[in-house]
Amino acid sequence: MTYYYKLGKIPHKRHIQFRQPDGSLYHEELMGMRGFSGVQSLLYHLRPPTQIQKILLERTVNASYEESSPLCHRHLRTVTVELGADAVEARVPLMANADVCISIARPTLPMLYWYRCAHGDEVIFIHDGTGVLESQYGILHYQVGDYLVIPAGVLWRIIPELGIEQRMLVIEASGHIEPPARYLNRYGQFLEHSPYNERDIRPPEKLGTYDEVGEFEVRVKTRDRIISYLYHHHPLDVVGWDGHLYPFAFNIEDFEPITGRIHQPPPVHQTFEAPGFVICSFVPRLFDYHPLAIPAPYNHSNVDSDEVIYYVSGNFMSRKGIERSSITIHPSGIPHGPHPGMYESSIGKERTNELAVMIDTFRPLQLTKQALALEDKDYAYSWIA
Repeated sequence: MTYYYKLGKIPHKRHIQFRQPDGSLYHEELMGMRGFSGVQSLLYHLRPPTQIQKILLERTVNASYEESSPLCHRHLRTVTVELGADAVEARVPLMANADVCISIARPTLPMLYWYRCAHGDEVIFIHDGTGVLESQYGILHYQVGDYLVIPAGVLWRIIPELGIEQRMLVIEASGHIEPPARYLNRYGQFLEHSPYNERDIRPPEKLGTYDEVGEFEVRVKTRDRIISYLYHHHPLDVVGWDGHLYPFAFNIEDFEPITGRIHQPPPVHQTFEAPGFVICSFVPRLFDYHPLAIPAPYNHSNVDSDEVIYYVSGNFMSRKGIERSSITIHPSGIPHGPHPGMYESSIGKERTNELAVMIDTFRPLQLTKQALALEDKDYAYSWIA
């Protein structure tokens, strides 16, 4: 849940006359979730945001998925994903179901158009790189470790910093991505026990208002299609906005870990929730402090979820053979746990310095053919002592 925020100039009441210097009206736009009952913001444009000059079908988006395969644990070495293109075109889809699509991107170019996802929110985790996320809400500088949370319908583009290598984990939802409800009180404020709060959320920093004419492209993804819309005026012509809905950044290193005397279950790492999946953050933390504690996780069966872990940095205390930017997939239906020797060797250790992003889905994931090209085929047998 984001807090109330505003940038630029707005009228003193909603839905009243708000005039430009030449006497014409600014054009009010409500952007909100769940009809008129969710969080929302009001934006004020120089021109109506509905003035489209041309509509083109850019392309269909049809990922090619693997055919039937055995139920087994998987390991993808994504370090070799190729560099190139912009932050949208560079996406390599690795796995998906009806609720979420997970991709890797290593962009090298700025986006020359603006983009919006019409059917759900997106989270872009910045593994490497710096740059700017630009939207009609203003500019937001991003850095290593940021989760960029972009609500559905927001117009945005990413401009990477020149000469800085970029690596991004992209989580595209079919619904809305929000903080877990148990972290919030009835008023929408973060509770005292939550592992992050409003101070850790970075909203857009500065509003840029562009009064320009020409040809400007906006690409909209809706399910399996990308539609290109051409405008005669610059789409970022907002002079002011206020509300609770906007893109924001939250850095993984601002997540405060919850620890205990004995091993804590994965929900203590939860950072966001969405229909059909959750996102968790594993961060440096003290280990369990019961005198007989075993810090490594116990074997467990994911009865209702597929577990995906993206390894950011450090040595993951329960795994062997994992490298930076590896992805493991432990599907529902079979148990998984620490690799041989890791359970015992964790005893007596006081802390871990790992960083990782976990996505647990409640419907099975299907791997793409691009993912199969990155797979470590021996991983399923790596629990043999």
